[in-house]
Amino acid sequence: PPPQPPRGSAGRVYGRRWLVLLLFSLLGFAQGLLWNTWGPIQNSARLAFGFGGWDIALLVFWGPIGFAPCFFFMWLMDKKGLRVTVLLTSSLMVLGAGLRCVPVSDLEIRKKLIHGGQLLNGLAGPTVMNAAPFLSTTWFSPDERATATAIASLLNYLGAAGAFLVGPLVVPSPNGTSHLPLASQSNTEHIKDRIEAVLYAEFGMVSLIFSAALAYFPSRPPFPPSVAAASQRLSYRRSFCRLLSNFRFLMIALAYAIPLGVFSGWSGVLDLILTPVHVSQVDAGWIGFWSIVGGCVVGIAMARFADFIRGMLKFILLLLLSGATLASTWFTLTCLSSVTHLPLTTATLYTSCILLGIFLNSSVPIFFELFVETVYPVPEGITCGVVTFLSNVFMGVLLFFLTFYHTEFSWFNWCLPGSCLLSLLLILCFRESYDRLYLDVVVSV
Repeated sequence: PPPQPPRGSAGRVYGRRWLVLLLFSLLGFAQGLLWNTWGPIQNSARLAFGFGGWDIALLVFWGPIGFAPCFFFMWLMDKKGLRVTVLLTSSLMVLGAGLRCVPVSDLEIRKKLIHGGQLLNGLAGPTVMNAAPFLSTTWFSPDERATATAIASLLNYLGAAGAFLVGPLVVPSPNGTSHLPLASQSNTEHIKDRIEAVLYAEFGMVSLIFSAALAYFPSRPPFPPSVAAASQRLSYRRSFCRLLSNFRFLMIALAYAIPLGVFSGWSGVLDLILTPVHVSQVDAGWIGFWSIVGGCVVGIAMARFADFIRGMLKFILLLLLSGATLASTWFTLTCLSSVTHLPLTTATLYTSCILLGIFLNSSVPIFFELFVETVYPVPEGITCGVVTFLSNVFMGVLLFFLTFYHTEFSWFNWCLPGSCLLSLLLILCFRESYDRLYLDVVVSV
């Protein structure tokens, strides 16, 4: 168990907590950036490396596949602490980013190396997506926890948004890379060079973050910041028994996993979905970028609100999921303009996609805090690990079907409003409780 706080105090916070949060958030940002490298530039990657539709879907699919050893990382975090887990995670990312940069002339070998690199980066997903509530409880006081969870968890999404921006701006699309008439071969080589420049830059960034974490990333502060952080947690085995037998937890786990899993898979191949409705690679990139950035900004604002006015997590989720249901229905009907006769313009696609991203992405830290409150004293890493594993299972199933049915996307679009509506109904039926917060408030007083 962690050392107890000094007698007569509810806990102690350290200024270095912000450096720990920054390093972890940068790691999450880089993992999201590497995961989403290929979706926004899929047309260019097809030309430069000979990728097919199956390859593009599989490159995104390595993300959920990387969650297969999720329970190992949860055990490692619970037993060995944050430092060991973060260093293992970041070393996997360095190795994966390096594999993608190996200059092999044989395209088949190069494709295999890129796929291997994406898999190693996918193995970093469990830590960067699960550890945020564990980090916030370990380092932050009760009135900062939701905010810290939001920053640590949403920076991963911001990394994916960065790929929507960086990819299409740095890598030219196949149709017109220069004002000068270029031969097809030189055009392909130019695109390949620009993609490799992105891969080298990402490798450099990940290596820098790993070096910083190696130099300084402690497992925990000398004294815990709250009573809840200092309290004894359930064992690994008892935690799973508690989670799987808790009907209320299973309700909100599904309410999170289904829409977020569907949305993650959908946004990972957004360019593929928008190409049939004549949206360019650059426009698809901007739509993906602003939807995630909006979600991160609103999510951190919502978490700050939840820190100030406690006990409002269910109400906030009801608002966000209602908005997500309406926005996803609007987008799906707009894409069926030949049937619904709704105006199919860049403005309507931008607005509906961005609103959907804002509502769903901003719900992530609120869900995480509600999970931890509901099943306390189950360790935060185990709780969020089970939930994100479930989310990736739904994402993986969806992308699995996409590898077979990738010529027509209306079925994929209809999954969005259906999953949001189901989640909204589950949250409506959910009875909230705040066990961890109660301990901090009552015992501290």
